[in-house]
Amino acid sequence: MTKNEIADVLTEIGTLLELKGENPFKTRAYQSGARVLEAMEQSELDTLIREERLKTVKGIGDALAQKIGELHATGRLEFFEKLKASIEPGLVAMLDVPGLGPKKIKAIHDQLGVSTIEGLAAACTDGRVAALAGFGEKSQEKILAGIRNREAYGKRHLWWEAEAIAMPIVAGLRGLSQVLQAEAAGSLRRGLETVGDLDFIVAATEVAPVVEWFVGQPGVKEVTARGETKASVRFESGLQADLRLVPPEQFAFALHHFTGSKDHNVQMRQRALARGLSLSEWGLVPSDGEGTVKEKIERKGEEGGGGGGRDAEVPAPGGAGITSEAGLFAALDLGFIPPELREGLGEIEAAESGSLPELVKLADLRGAFHSHTTASDGRNTLVEMTAAAEALGWEYLGIADHSKSSVQAKGLGEERLAAQVAEIRALNASGRFKTHVFTGTECDILTDGRLDFDDAVLATLDYVVVSVHAAFTQSAADMTARIIRAIENPHTTMLGHVTGRLLLRREGYDVDFAKIIDAAIANDVVIELNASPWRLDMDWRHWRKAVERGLICAINPDAHETAGLEHVRAGINSARKGWLTLEHVLNTRSLEEVKRLFAGS
Repeated sequence: MTKNEIADVLTEIGTLLELKGENPFKTRAYQSGARVLEAMEQSELDTLIREERLKTVKGIGDALAQKIGELHATGRLEFFEKLKASIEPGLVAMLDVPGLGPKKIKAIHDQLGVSTIEGLAAACTDGRVAALAGFGEKSQEKILAGIRNREAYGKRHLWWEAEAIAMPIVAGLRGLSQVLQAEAAGSLRRGLETVGDLDFIVAATEVAPVVEWFVGQPGVKEVTARGETKASVRFESGLQADLRLVPPEQFAFALHHFTGSKDHNVQMRQRALARGLSLSEWGLVPSDGEGTVKEKIERKGEEGGGGGGRDAEVPAPGGAGITSEAGLFAALDLGFIPPELREGLGEIEAAESGSLPELVKLADLRGAFHSHTTASDGRNTLVEMTAAAEALGWEYLGIADHSKSSVQAKGLGEERLAAQVAEIRALNASGRFKTHVFTGTECDILTDGRLDFDDAVLATLDYVVVSVHAAFTQSAADMTARIIRAIENPHTTMLGHVTGRLLLRREGYDVDFAKIIDAAIANDVVIELNASPWRLDMDWRHWRKAVERGLICAINPDAHETAGLEHVRAGINSARKGWLTLEHVLNTRSLEEVKRLFAGS
């Protein structure tokens, strides 16, 4: 098995153990192990296993190392198979019902003997679920609604689409006279490529008008909860949004908690406990003598980062003198950790040592290199794209229309490409725009690694993006060799969308990232972070180690229309999650610097 396949197994083991009611420390070990693997490169895992050093990695003990090794070598794990066999399949299916976690499913199963979705629906219909302690009529109604809509509601949503819904709500909340502070939290704030639901944290002087405004938002299909501290709605798209109302003194703590991630929150709570403190969404207080507040924190367990959660049952302790997240981190002897880094992947250690990077910002970008015009499959002309780039304040724009093999995208042949080059040079010479346009191509990597244009044609361009657009089913070894051959062409400037993935639509093809990154560094080739919200490829999980080894990134919008240029915002999220600074990103450099680089390539 590959590292990602193994990580999926570990995550599933953690969930299944929760269904069985196992010790939370045991379930957390598998979930944390999965995160560690996801952050590794495949070659690193292969080496660690071969050299029997896997158990030296933080977060992987002897037992977990043995299981990972078995999956890696055989693709099977007897422990996992026995665990799956011990749990009725219907209980696992219930995890797809919104609002039902492993603990609630276990309670329903233990007390009612329900083990299928159909049985759960029947138990809700005849009122048996409502009669259970901790459920009630509202919970029962919510479960029934979730069963009816679980297919639509179970979907994740692109960050770009979720943000388009969230930002007007944040702006509207801040405009209410009763609201003192309002922010979006969860995976949206952390800049994850897909979002499960939305969380809004609000400090308000009066609750009722805020709730009334929130549940009346356009596009709301149903109101699933409405109370003094929380309201929940579902939009037509199936996206759920939760509004959490807190006193001003709790705002920083609630924002941090519901921003997550779960792994980050667990590590922060552990750090607080080591200092005799207890950290929760309600505040930071001495861990001794806390009474019901401490019990509630323990009961919350692994919640956070957009997770569900109950309304507060006790008054919140707050934190003396802490009015911001920066203050919260400082109270635990840490520098401020940007939300994008809060994934439990070393950010706390870096904040402690003062080695957190100054992350790249949207304002640092001076242009981009991968955009299309109507000459191929774009929806705007060269002039329109240039005007849009100038409106963004960009110093330069690269045009990289498709090459001839991309027939479905109206790819350019040699003659049409030459005509486009002449048009671009004439546009630059005219002085019509302040934005300089670079001549380029998105040149298909053919099945054997050759490029779609010969060297003489490529030599006429300022730069060349090479990408795979066909034959996705090649083996990982063949695809990797194919891409490396293209990287080694002396005219290649950058590699486009490394895996060809389309988020929530199509998995990427298999490649050996380590070998491709090594080849790019060796040949002075840039790797693109394709900022299309449907791609965000190369994935942020690979970037941190790649740039440490010397790789340069280009945050490219892959824009097919003028509005698409703004997709670089999504790319900035992923770049920040990959710990990238402006020094790591080609398109933070000035026009003159880029011209010199292209002239020498």
